[in-house]
Amino acid sequence: MSNVAVYTRVSSAENKANLDSQAERLVAYCTVRGYQVSKVVKEIGSGVNDNRPKFLALLADPSIGRIVIEHKDRGTRFGFRYIETLLKTYGREIEVVNQAENGTEDLLADLTSMIYSCCARLYGQRRAKRKTEQIVQVLKQGSHEETQETCEEG
Repeated sequence: MSNVAVYTRVSSAENKANLDSQAERLVAYCTVRGYQVSKVVKEIGSGVNDNRPKFLALLADPSIGRIVIEHKDRGTRFGFRYIETLLKTYGREIEVVNQAENGTEDLLADLTSMIYSCCARLYGQRRAKRKTEQIVQVLKQGSHEETQETCEEG
């Protein structure tokens, strides 16, 4: 069997103690299933954050054939089936130990993170729109000046 990695995640540093207990439960699960765990990865970050470096590294590592997580939301709050399908395409898998949903506290932390992210994107898009409009104006002015210079040279 290919390498097995255990992935644990909590949404905030306040829940850090839960990382060790998650890891212990998952390693015990893997032992009972006959999996030899080659890597235990612990990460702090929101389940809606798609920029968790340790999880991304696991997903990108072709030597890891199976990623074991406690709940789907330990991997991601949204789009779990995409991850599962892509891994399966490459002969890999993500195994969920407990199909039940996780606690309210973690869900609220992720909801807060999602609202913050959406607000940041919204304001960022507005800034980006203004910046694009400024760039277009500068380019128009530059193009107009180049046209004038060409006419004056000719």
